[in-house]
Amino acid sequence: MKNVVEQLAQYKSVHFNKKNIQTHFVGIPLIIFSLTILLSLIQFEVNTDNGAFTFTFASIFFAIAILYYFILHWRLALGMVAYIIPNIYLASLVTPLEHSGSIAIAIFVIGWIIQFIGHHYEKAKPAFVDDLSQFLIGPFFLMAEVYFGLGLEKELLEEITPLARDRRRAIEAASRT
Repeated sequence: MKNVVEQLAQYKSVHFNKKNIQTHFVGIPLIIFSLTILLSLIQFEVNTDNGAFTFTFASIFFAIAILYYFILHWRLALGMVAYIIPNIYLASLVTPLEHSGSIAIAIFVIGWIIQFIGHHYEKAKPAFVDDLSQFLIGPFFLMAEVYFGLGLEKELLEEITPLARDRRRAIEAASRT
């Protein structure tokens, strides 16, 4: 399993353009919210001696994702928890609506359009094209960018940036041949 430096450097290698990163701060949350709504539509109940508990696929998926984020970097994972909990709550407000699935799909499409606009500025393909695990790293990368912008995790930024630049140069060299 790749460590946090490897994962973030791989993602950053195709995310240097400021306009691309800005579009990701809109597109990725839209995509995550839409997926949270869709996964919240799938519910199941567990009956125990203490009563019945309802779970959604969203809560299970994000619990697993958060565990993965804690394995990668516990401080960034705390930020992800602070992001995911309200996301799940907001999705719970949308799921009872009559057309919540359609709403989620529309949000999903808009989010991806914004993402691809960003990669047009970047002139690089999205990170997930070569590694599907980068789907999970996208939101984590944005959280890292928030931390970096606040002056936190400077050592992590100093580790990932040269690796990302080297990977980007290799990508650009391969595309010229």
